[in-house]
Amino acid sequence: MQAAAGRRRRPFWGGSRRRHGGDSSISSFPPRLQRQTDCSAMTTARYRPTWDLVLDPLVSCKLCLGEYPVEQMTTIAQCQCIFCTLCLKQYVELLIKEGLETAISCPDASCPKRGHLQENEIECMVASEIMQRYKKLQFEREVLLDPCRTWCPSSACQAVCQVQESGPQNPQLVQCKACDIEFCSSCKSNWHPGQGCQENMPITLLPGETSSMYKMEDDDAPIKRCPKCKVYIERDEGCAQMMCKNCKHAFCWYCLESLDDDFLLIHYDKGPCRNKLGHSRASVIWHRTQVVGIFAGFGLLLLVASPFLLLATPFVLCCKCKCNKGDDDPLPT
Repeated sequence: MQAAAGRRRRPFWGGSRRRHGGDSSISSFPPRLQRQTDCSAMTTARYRPTWDLVLDPLVSCKLCLGEYPVEQMTTIAQCQCIFCTLCLKQYVELLIKEGLETAISCPDASCPKRGHLQENEIECMVASEIMQRYKKLQFEREVLLDPCRTWCPSSACQAVCQVQESGPQNPQLVQCKACDIEFCSSCKSNWHPGQGCQENMPITLLPGETSSMYKMEDDDAPIKRCPKCKVYIERDEGCAQMMCKNCKHAFCWYCLESLDDDFLLIHYDKGPCRNKLGHSRASVIWHRTQVVGIFAGFGLLLLVASPFLLLATPFVLCCKCKCNKGDDDPLPT
């Protein structure tokens, strides 16, 4: 009886011993109540505030509209615009390979600061050969914008010559120290003392030519000069409608005639350049259809909107006059 009396009786729902820091205790909750407590704890954990959750923040890319962790994003130092590293890398590589510009600007068209990528930022995301091309384009642009430096017109030399700053009305003799070619500082053609630059025919050097003698333009020459800014342009193949990347002048590759106002490419329907565009007749017709459709669409939109513009004009004028009258009224004293 004493042994039985000294024995502890368990609750009717059963108990379980749990150790906490070396001490033993007996659970005092029934199974149903314990399950409710566990579910309550799970619910609390599921709906706990977001600041308690340890999650990596996702940032949206303005180019691909995807969301990525901060580790996969790149921030432009000059304007603080942020893009995913993959999109920004492809953007930079495309501009360098196409040679569109040497100062790579922020890809966001609505960037208020219009920041540019620095050279160390570009070097971190492109390959070494692409970086070498970028530096080459940057150097060429610097020489082109420097009035005291110019390129040797010989395609076999490509040295940089020093020029005294002068206007186009006062051309000077320039002698290349690398190949001893003497040329005009204004038109880059062979030196012509006593003659104006307009009296000289456009010239070019054929590939592999090492002499200082110039040749006249040939239809099949792979290298020609822009008829407006005299920059050398190389054409491998493709369309005969050329656009100079330096001055944005459009011209025909064969006769160097201007095509700035020839939206329908009528130039290749007659004359010596007929059917020399380099595209099929069907593609030319499709191009003209698109151009006519764009102009017709703008005309139709203007025609439809003209009644609304006429109705809105009096209200706009009245509001403007009222605002001007309010500005002219003296302030109350």
